Amino acid sequence: MWEWLEYAAAWVALKSLGLLPRRVARAVGAWLAALAYFFRPPLRRAAISNLRVAFPEWGDAQRLRTIRQLVKHLGWMAGEFSQFPRYTRDNIEQIVVLDGFENFAAAQRRGKGVLFLTGHMGAWELAPFAHALYGHPLHFLVRPIDNPRVDALVNRYRCLSGNRPIEKNNSARAVLKILGEASTVGILADQNTSLEEGVFVDFFGVPASTTTGVARLALHTGAAVVPGYIFWDTAVGKYRLRFEPAIELACTGDTAQDIRENTARFTRVIEDYARRYPDQWLWVHRRWKTRPLGEDPVRAL
Repeated sequence: MWEWLEYAAAWVALKSLGLLPRRVARAVGAWLAALAYFFRPPLRRAAISNLRVAFPEWGDAQRLRTIRQLVKHLGWMAGEFSQFPRYTRDNIEQIVVLDGFENFAAAQRRGKGVLFLTGHMGAWELAPFAHALYGHPLHFLVRPIDNPRVDALVNRYRCLSGNRPIEKNNSARAVLKILGEASTVGILADQNTSLEEGVFVDFFGVPASTTTGVARLALHTGAAVVPGYIFWDTAVGKYRLRFEPAIELACTGDTAQDIRENTARFTRVIEDYARRYPDQWLWVHRRWKTRPLGEDPVRAL
C-alpha cells in the first residue's frame, strides 16, 4: 500500500508541475524543496557540518546563505525535470547552452569511448538530457530508487531524449560493451563510497572514500575521461553545460597506485567545481561518512 502511495505522490507531483509554465514550475519546485528541507533536520545538520569542513574560514551567515541557494537550485531542478516532455532539439537552446563542447568532441574522436565525469552539480538531471537533445545520447549509471514504480517513472522521464540507464550494481559488462562501441557513459562520481568499493583521496583536504570505478574503466579501456557539469548562469538566465578537456591519466604500470592517483585527479575536478559554485553542489550528502578502520567520524571545527 505504501509503495503505491509513493508512486501516486510522485506521479501527481510530476504531472502537476509539468502542466505549469516553466517559470512557475521552477518557483513551485523551489518552494517544495524549501518545505522538504525544513522538515528534514538530518539534511540541515549535514549541510552545515559539510560546509564547516570545506570552508572553515566562512561564518555561519555565509553558510546559511549558501544552503538557501542550494535548496532553491534543487527545487529548480525538480521544476525542470517535470518539463522534460516539453523539451526538444528546437527549444533546448533556450534552456541550456553548451560550453567547451569541442573538448567532448575531441575525446570522441579518439574512438575508445568517453566517460562523462560529473557529480551532483547544479541541475544534474538536466545535463545528460540536454546533451542527448543536442544530438549525443548516452548511457548513465543509476542507483535504483527503492520504490520500483517510482524508479520506472523517473527513468521514463530521464530517457525521453534518447538516453539509457544502466543499473549501477550490475554495470561492469554493460559499460565495457558500450565503451567498446566508442559510445559515452555518464557517471556521478562525487558521493561517499563503502570501504570495499573505494579508496581514500582528499576532498577539501579531508580524505573521502571515493569510487574507483571511473579510474578502473579508463585504465582498462583507454576511454577518455571528460569532466562535464551544468550550472545556472545568472548572466544569461540559462543553464550552462560545460565540458573540460579530457583528464590526462597516470599510467605507471602500478595498478593500485594508478587507480588511487587517477581517482584523486577526478576528485580534484569535482572539488574545483564545488569551490567555484558552492551553492550548486549537494552539501546535504554525507560525503565524509565512511572512515578508515579505527578512525573517528569527521567533525567540523
